[in-house]
Amino acid sequence: MQIIPAIDIKDGRCVRLYQGNFQRATVYDDDPVAVARRWVEQGASRLHLVDLDGARSGRPVHADVIGAIVRSVQVPVQLGGGLRTEAAVASALALGVARVILGTAAVNEPDLVARLVQRFGDAIVVGVDARDGRVATEGWTDVAALRAADLVEQVAALGVRRVIYTDISRDGTLSEPNVAATAALVRPGGPAIIASGGISAIDHLRRLAAVGVEGAIIGRALYTGDLSLPEALAALQ
Repeated sequence: MQIIPAIDIKDGRCVRLYQGNFQRATVYDDDPVAVARRWVEQGASRLHLVDLDGARSGRPVHADVIGAIVRSVQVPVQLGGGLRTEAAVASALALGVARVILGTAAVNEPDLVARLVQRFGDAIVVGVDARDGRVATEGWTDVAALRAADLVEQVAALGVRRVIYTDISRDGTLSEPNVAATAALVRPGGPAIIASGGISAIDHLRRLAAVGVEGAIIGRALYTGDLSLPEALAALQ
């Protein structure tokens, strides 16, 4: 299971939100590029970037910062936040991003997702972000009637082969991941599942690995020191 440090960018700085609430943001570093280098130096083999301002505005905002990170590290980078058009996705990939993560677009424009998968293949990942099992969109500000499990089935039918599942109620809380909800999405022949939200202990990582997830995204716990990246990597080897 791959461990993927998260770098969330708001106002050009590295922050973490509590349960996706933009009013409850903690700034951890003014230099996201330096943070990216630090995680790679500690052993990260992939980075997870989120343009939070892009997610809220519906269009990418921090392309300059994203590009600087991609140029500064030698590991693949995946990016989410405001990628809701074919042009925005193409621009992100042109920056050197290895994977783009679609959230709102996957709910509102399935035809767009199908076209992007046909054009870009495995570079297209869908982020399924849920509150109480229901999908949240528009930077987590709106909750749709759609169930998370149903969205995973829908995007799999469109050819999507990788999904990031986030339980918003756990995100940034340092509580624990929703292992049961995540495990329910892991199915033979289905999309690979990457877990996100609430991961704050090596035991959490072991439990997720045991249910067959492909990766785990860790945010706040790395910044607070609740989890050490080198120790987490060593524990899962």
